[in-house]
Amino acid sequence: MADHKATEETTTHAPAPTEVLQGHVSIAHAAPPVPNAEAAPSRWGRIDDDGTVYVTTSSGERTVGIWQAGSAEAGLLHYARKFDDIRTEVELLESRLSTGRGNPKQALQTAAHIREGLDEAPVVGDIDALRARLDHVIEHAEKAVGEAKQEREATRAAAIKRKEELAAEAEAISENSTQWKVAGDRLKEILDEWKTIKGIDRKTDDELWKRFSKARENFNRRRGSHFAELDKQRAQAKARKEELIAEAESLVDSTDWGPTANRYKQLMSEWKAAGRAPRDTDEALWQRFRAAQDTFFSRRSAAFSERDAEFTENARRKEELLAEADKIDPSANLEAAKAQLRKIQDRWDEIGKVPRERIRELDGRLKAIQDRIRSAEDSKWRRTDPEALARAAQFRERVEQFEEQAAKARAAGDARRAKQAEEQAAQWREWLQAAERAVAER
Repeated sequence: MADHKATEETTTHAPAPTEVLQGHVSIAHAAPPVPNAEAAPSRWGRIDDDGTVYVTTSSGERTVGIWQAGSAEAGLLHYARKFDDIRTEVELLESRLSTGRGNPKQALQTAAHIREGLDEAPVVGDIDALRARLDHVIEHAEKAVGEAKQEREATRAAAIKRKEELAAEAEAISENSTQWKVAGDRLKEILDEWKTIKGIDRKTDDELWKRFSKARENFNRRRGSHFAELDKQRAQAKARKEELIAEAESLVDSTDWGPTANRYKQLMSEWKAAGRAPRDTDEALWQRFRAAQDTFFSRRSAAFSERDAEFTENARRKEELLAEADKIDPSANLEAAKAQLRKIQDRWDEIGKVPRERIRELDGRLKAIQDRIRSAEDSKWRRTDPEALARAAQFRERVEQFEEQAAKARAAGDARRAKQAEEQAAQWREWLQAAERAVAER
């Protein structure tokens, strides 16, 4: 009994039947519950004294069998278990529908067969609830069957649509494409995909194949014509490239580096625009053209290297000047320092250009030295500022005046006036010290 009760807990409330979508069923509404008959078989039937077994339905009682093998309770439990077996089978059908694992058509047939046999089934349980549950399963099985058919039709329609798309793409390639390698590869890919598409009736499939096959044939004819024309164009390209080679070779000894280099760049653009010559001559033509370019640019590189060496030497000489300028001490003799800096600046200009990547560094170092000497000059001017010195002298004179007044007051025995004069002297002394610090810190 405990085992059967556990069965009730796990199977009585099976997943609700659902609406089918692509082989699966989504929940539409709760399925009618079917009570576990084994849990209380006497609720649904009885056995009379002569062993006749009855089941109670909404239409009344009906006989389902004879029980003489034991007690009435055992007999009712036997028939209740048979009912629960059917209930479990119905729930399994429902579960398979909801998960998409079952065959909807087979589930429909099984559910209909069970429902037809309920009126004669030798079971004890809630027959009405089980019939309602079967009606629910059948309803959704019918939907599943219909939607499975729709899905097959949709799959067929999708296959036809895809082959129509592939045929249309092949026709577009056949009519318009001039990317021969890419287009040829794409037609091969279309053919490979075509072979994987199934589920189309033979007549439709043959018609679509004729479209695709015709497109491939047309593409192959256009491609053949193209390469015939290409041979003609390559002969013209060969003649044009020979003209470009002649001009390139005439420029190899030029020393007009900038304009000649620009012309070579233009010749290269014209070379590319000329197209390809026949395969057996194109590489040889290119080698001649490149040799002329390489000769000119090698000569230019040598000339630039010589110039770079000169600029590098100039940078070295300027570094020597910077080392000399670093030793200038404006604090010893500002005027001499300024004169020495002017001489260094003149020599700096005479040396000339340095490598481009060193200009900012070297000029920056010289400017730092110039700023140091200019700062020393500004500092000297501030320290000798007449107004600041005069202000400090005035403060010093007032200090001396009040100190003298304090001394006279003390000599006269006037302590109050002496203290007052000393306090004023102290105040002016503070101002004097502040003025002297301001001059010193400039």
